[in-house]
Amino acid sequence: MDSMNSTPSGERVRISFLGRRNTGKSSLINAVAGQSVSIVSDVPGTTTDPVRKSMEILPLGPCVLVDTAGLDDGQETVGELRVRRTREEVRGSDIAVLVTDAQTGIGSCERQAMRLLRDAGIAFHVAVNQVDRLPADEARLAAIAAASGAPVHAVSAVTGEGVAALRDAIAQTSLNEPESQRIIGDRLQPGDHVVLVVPVDSAAPKGRLILPQQQTIRDILDAGATCSVTQVPALAGVLAGLRKPPRMVVTDSQAFAEVRAIVPQDVPLTSFSILFARYKGDYDVLKAGADAVDKLREGDRILIAEGCTHRRQCDDIGTVKIPKWLRAYTGKDFQLEFCSGRGWPLERLQEFQLIIHCGACMLSRREMRTRISDATKAGVPIVNYGILIAKLRGVSL
Repeated sequence: MDSMNSTPSGERVRISFLGRRNTGKSSLINAVAGQSVSIVSDVPGTTTDPVRKSMEILPLGPCVLVDTAGLDDGQETVGELRVRRTREEVRGSDIAVLVTDAQTGIGSCERQAMRLLRDAGIAFHVAVNQVDRLPADEARLAAIAAASGAPVHAVSAVTGEGVAALRDAIAQTSLNEPESQRIIGDRLQPGDHVVLVVPVDSAAPKGRLILPQQQTIRDILDAGATCSVTQVPALAGVLAGLRKPPRMVVTDSQAFAEVRAIVPQDVPLTSFSILFARYKGDYDVLKAGADAVDKLREGDRILIAEGCTHRRQCDDIGTVKIPKWLRAYTGKDFQLEFCSGRGWPLERLQEFQLIIHCGACMLSRREMRTRISDATKAGVPIVNYGILIAKLRGVSL
């Protein structure tokens, strides 16, 4: 499989196009993609929900282009919801393209969008679209550049003018970003061996390893190391069959205690969730979130959040197992609220005393770190599944 098909959405660079209605966002994203991604219409507000297209832009590589609803669609309740969805989508982006035209330039709507982007630390470009109909002279472009403080590109989604240059500039923005954190490869040397313990439960996809396990294996291979993959009953035999102790053992958090009893004390042991806590999040903040469990009081409100949506199992980790283990550990009952996918309740985070988040395998690093930042700003401790499970099972972190 090529990189377009095999790269998980959470590992792709996310590029959002935003702006007022009828500035040609959908036409421009189609032009950048070189194919029909979004429906194009002269009717303002045609794009209602974010539209995503996974593709590859060289030399950037795998990415997701996101078309969004107009930011000025806020006169009615439905319009306000569309704008809120746009803002949620944009906050999780790596790069943004603010689309305007020569006549509109930078107005109040654009300034509001730029504040959103700057507050989230998102690099952005300004695309002055429709120059085939509304030509933009150098003075006008300079004024827009001065008002935005960002690179400005005169483009036409109809004729293609400036589209290639915009695409190249977007790719260069990403290439200039610091090298991303490794899952495990930065802790390995070529020739090292890692043992992965992957218990298979009813929630696992049939015939496949779950995504964090797949990604960890790939990162081990990219580091020039090797790995063995096993389940708990066979672990002792796998360790005994190695010529020398492994560099590390990585386990599913739910089996941490069982695996710790088998693995020699001098062999480092960690979990997939702990690896992902440092890869996509902030380990110290999430560890502090686990410690906050000891301060919870009867009836406190807890948010359990997942980055994806999936069919719930009878023994679902987020809605069944973690609440059960939390009650057993604390001896208290809590008010639990659940959210998944894009349903992150940003405006209400301060209502909770703790946020428990999944490992974020389907979210980008920026999305997960943005959520951690949201929780921190709201003064609410946040922890991910794996670190919490280790805490509740008495595993030292």
